[in-house]
Amino acid sequence: MSAFSKISSFFFFYFFIISIYIVFLPKMLQNIGYTTLQIGIIFSLGPLMRFFIPFFFLKRFNLNKRIFHIALLLALISSILFYFTISNFYLFVLPNILLGISFGIMLPYIDTYALGFLKKEKYGRARLFGSIGFMICSLVLARNLSDYGVGLNYFFISTALVVLFGFLITLEKNSIKKLKYGIGERFIFKKTLYLWISLFFMQMSFGIFYNFFTIYETSHGISLKSVSYLWTFSIICEIALFYFQSHFFKKFELLTLIKTAVFITIIRWMLLYMFPSSLVISYLSQSLHAFGFALHHTASISFLYLVYENKRLSNQFYYGISFGLGGFSGSVFAGYLYGANIFLYAAFIAAISFIFLFFQKNPTELRQNF
Repeated sequence: MSAFSKISSFFFFYFFIISIYIVFLPKMLQNIGYTTLQIGIIFSLGPLMRFFIPFFFLKRFNLNKRIFHIALLLALISSILFYFTISNFYLFVLPNILLGISFGIMLPYIDTYALGFLKKEKYGRARLFGSIGFMICSLVLARNLSDYGVGLNYFFISTALVVLFGFLITLEKNSIKKLKYGIGERFIFKKTLYLWISLFFMQMSFGIFYNFFTIYETSHGISLKSVSYLWTFSIICEIALFYFQSHFFKKFELLTLIKTAVFITIIRWMLLYMFPSSLVISYLSQSLHAFGFALHHTASISFLYLVYENKRLSNQFYYGISFGLGGFSGSVFAGYLYGANIFLYAAFIAAISFIFLFFQKNPTELRQNF
């Protein structure tokens, strides 16, 4: 089995888990009696852990194979604990914290390896298998989710497969150790300060979307099955962009691509706010996920990859500050203020992200100044 196949398989099952977590778990929790505030708190825990984890790697730890193996084990333990704790809000906090710690280590480790080993052109093609996994889960589980126990079974099996392929990647002869990541470099946040701020607000708006889109749409008369199709359609668009995005990277600067992705995201949230009951507009909005996530994600991590020598740590902070702190803030914000205007708030937050990008310099200018 080639390294590309192992990386692609890891992405497939990792995002299969993410699909269960963000598409179906909010509705599962709502069905067993969780309030929107409790749901917001539960889904804020993982991102909060992702934010704190990178700071432990500034001086105390190195993101190496041993730490990665511990993260794999934590993911497996948390998936088992889900069975015993889901019916109690306070107990359910623990496995979600463990899962957040695990995810805060696993994905940056594999992403950095994939970018270094496959380069950004092939990275997109490996990463699209994650989108396929997300899509297949959305379709399959929508038809088979008779109760939350079924969802937990899918969660455990897909976690076990992530652990398997993650472990197999570390056995590669072209080991991660052979890639140079500038471990000793002093990490300077002000190199890309405005990008970090923009990433935070962008993912804060997505924190609202990920945790409450299913609830928002079903509350406006769209069935759960139709919502699963909406998620699936967004992933199909995402896959297409991951496959063809190399053309964008050849023609445009990374910062221009990031700006474009954020601007399109503002439009996306406004469409959901203005036409909450329209299935056609919802499909149009979901098509824009290709830009708001796929293009924005690859352009952002490529930007940071060019600027920082310590590529593992920059990747950890990318997930920590954006999906971590941003996702946490968006989840708690939406939990408190969920209502008819929630995607208007999301559009406003994304607009703040867009504004800060105009103060950010390109990677070539940054390398000259630092």
